Amino acid sequence: MNWIGFFTIYKKEMARTFRVPLQTIFSPVITTVLYFIVFGSAIGSRITVSGDVSYSQFIVPGLIMMSLLSSSLAAASSGIYFPKFTGTIYELLSAPLSYLEITLGYTLSAATRAMVVAVIIYIVSLFFTPVPILHPFVALLFVFLTAFTFAMFGFIIGLLSDTFEKLNIFPTFVITPLSFLGGVFYSVDMLPDFWHKVSYANPIVYMINGLRWSFFGTSTVSPVISMSIICGFLFICLVILWRIFKTGYKIKT
Repeated sequence: MNWIGFFTIYKKEMARTFRVPLQTIFSPVITTVLYFIVFGSAIGSRITVSGDVSYSQFIVPGLIMMSLLSSSLAAASSGIYFPKFTGTIYELLSAPLSYLEITLGYTLSAATRAMVVAVIIYIVSLFFTPVPILHPFVALLFVFLTAFTFAMFGFIIGLLSDTFEKLNIFPTFVITPLSFLGGVFYSVDMLPDFWHKVSYANPIVYMINGLRWSFFGTSTVSPVISMSIICGFLFICLVILWRIFKTGYKIKT
């Protein structure tokens, strides 16, 4: 393991993140806070949630997860796309670095950025409502695995994209709609029977409910199932990356 090369990529990507903090850190935080004010404060008083959890508390894990998904995916996809766009990726590929070290450097830095945003969102939410975390270590595990998995997914998107339009297709037309339909602002138990069953085809439902369970101890989906879905998606991403690097598809051609 070339630790110097790995940490060089990691530090470079983290420096890129903090070079434009308004875009990378504060923009998603402000957007999420606006969601919280509108849905949590303005509308939340009219919506009841089962148990001792208020609606304002209920949406916090969903907002954190939605921010995690978008931030980690965007950081990893743009991080590897721009070296492709400028042609500097060939210098990276010719360096004494393995594909594993390159991948970990970009994805772990993207996951770190997403987790920083998630922590800030949680701290800000405390100014609006108390949000206890019943199982903090499980919450940390869900946050890290989700951020790392979607950073890996974003890394794949960045490798396969050859235009800015293709780079933004998945975040805009797939991830954002699935996040909103994944139970960020509502419980899937509130849906009619047909849509309730359809919702379980959305993998983000399991990620949101897994984090929600770690906060409140209850959720629509078992945390074991949620963890299994995340690990399964991570495994699929690893297989796709292995295939891309083995064939050199969209990298060496």
